[in-house]
Amino acid sequence: MANGTHVATLADLEPLVGKSLGTSDWMAVEQDRINTFADATDDHQWIHIDLERAKAESPFGGPIAHGFLTLSLLIPMWEQILKVDSATMAVNYGLNKVRFTNPVPAGGKVRLGATLKDFEKLPKGGVQLTVDGRIELEGSERPAVVVEVILRYFEE
Repeated sequence: MANGTHVATLADLEPLVGKSLGTSDWMAVEQDRINTFADATDDHQWIHIDLERAKAESPFGGPIAHGFLTLSLLIPMWEQILKVDSATMAVNYGLNKVRFTNPVPAGGKVRLGATLKDFEKLPKGGVQLTVDGRIELEGSERPAVVVEVILRYFEE
């Protein structure tokens, strides 16, 4: 976890509130992934899957990834950002805020940067983390997605 955070226990996370947890590696968003996502979600809008039309008619100059595809990549990128040795389970509890601020062109690369915003102990064990995330687009100052994520972690 060269670019992420590795801690032994959930309690070790509390002092990290307000601090960066790191960044993931860059991940390519190729046209094949976009097409597969379109099939999985039945979202076949031409700006995503029709290469010729997107090149000719789209204001983006070619096909772009679905916003929800880019958002869903948060999960594999998050796995590179935080490792808690004592955690036996982690679940995505939801999102407080999501904004798709920059389209990701087919073939573009994204990575996740994350800051721990809040740490809360849960009544029946475990913790709830609120994380400010930015899915960056390589070569752009403006992120592709800005998101506030809520995750729950549990120990034995």
